[in-house]
Amino acid sequence: MHSISYLEEFTYQIFRTIGCSAEDAGTIAQILMAAEKRGISSHGLLRVKDYYQMWKKGRINIEPSVSTVRQTPGTAVVDGDGGFGMVAARKSMEVAIEKATTVGTGWVTTQNSNHFGIAGYYAMMALEHDMVGVAMTNANALVAPTYSKSRMLGTNPIAVAIPAGEHPPFVADFATTPIARGKLGIKGKQGLKVAEGLVQNKEGHPSRDPDIIKQGGAILPLGGDSEHASHKGYCLNAIVDIFSGVFSGANFGPFIPPQVPYLDPPQQQTGKGLGHFFGAMRIDAFQDKQTFKERMDQWIETFRQSESIEGQPPVKIPGDPEREMEYHTRQTGIELIEAVQNDLSQVAQELGVGFEKA
Repeated sequence: MHSISYLEEFTYQIFRTIGCSAEDAGTIAQILMAAEKRGISSHGLLRVKDYYQMWKKGRINIEPSVSTVRQTPGTAVVDGDGGFGMVAARKSMEVAIEKATTVGTGWVTTQNSNHFGIAGYYAMMALEHDMVGVAMTNANALVAPTYSKSRMLGTNPIAVAIPAGEHPPFVADFATTPIARGKLGIKGKQGLKVAEGLVQNKEGHPSRDPDIIKQGGAILPLGGDSEHASHKGYCLNAIVDIFSGVFSGANFGPFIPPQVPYLDPPQQQTGKGLGHFFGAMRIDAFQDKQTFKERMDQWIETFRQSESIEGQPPVKIPGDPEREMEYHTRQTGIELIEAVQNDLSQVAQELGVGFEKA
């Protein structure tokens, strides 16, 4: 078990050592650790080795000049200058919040970026401003549309954070696929199989191999197959891709550069890097602030009182499991699986940074 402070300082030192500014290294470390604290290890320190190897291949700009390249009073397009996605994404959400403060809502797309970690982090940035936050991102193509064996879309998450009053906020943060690539990576490192209906092989047949995407296979959309409404998951996935890629001027679909070092960028590209989409809405633009929060409390209480199926736990509100996990990890620390510790130790050794295995 590692303490949160130890892992965050270690991560900060890794990115400082490769040349990131103190501010950027702090942002990256904070967001990776936010994932670990909330139990989303697929987007936490598992990614450090990938990011490091992407940098070694010259596919990450460690000194980006993030800038706003187009804007109106309520919208903007931000260029991430090929840097780490967390840096561009955090700046983009800050711009969305600034615009919402002035005109009620702010909508920002981001181009020329990279993998940004957990979407929920950015949506939750709006909460402290009494705003609703929205965050989406596209990703390199590992997902086959319904009836296809071709990989055309990413896992493309959506996050929405809504403030409440006496209750904790509503925070939905989910991929538009039944499993995220990072969770497949964790299963693979643990030597485990995945459930049916999550992935398929390169011929389009069902598979339980978590490493099947390394063999040309694909992740399925939410629903898994057409009989279980995978076309609806495909629609959600496509919406995120269009909002993040088409609106921003980034790449979309199969043209997005992969965010893993073992896959080469596609020869054809339609834009700049991968893209994100962010939104912030002041709750007092719709209702009196106190009234809105009281109504959200009422909504939450109503759903908490939903009768559970016999033998099942109480009904949870989106955000409950992650908040409970964060409380737990703050008390006990974070347990990294051996394979991730080995990866971190390897990176640390190459960079001359100390790392103690638990």
